[in-house]
Amino acid sequence: MKISSASSPSVSIAPQAGGAAAAPAAAPVAAPAGNDALESAVLQPAQKALGALPDFDAARVAELRDALAKGELPFDAGRLAGLIQRFHGSKA
Repeated sequence: MKISSASSPSVSIAPQAGGAAAAPAAAPVAAPAGNDALESAVLQPAQKALGALPDFDAARVAELRDALAKGELPFDAGRLAGLIQRFHGSKA
């Protein structure tokens, strides 16, 4: 197969008026109206399950992070690697 530099791109990108600074940072893309009901039906069980989960204790996470950084919390990298391998399964 020969690739020549004379071919034109199949997609053209035109600059917008006003440049990038004028564009909103996170403009939502409008979905077709028929997808709203489907998304709602799909997302509602997930939202309900997330609502049932307990909130994490940010203070406890910070406490454990500090203890780990100070060396007060034992850490066994080999054991962690074994647990990860067991969880994800061995490919060998």
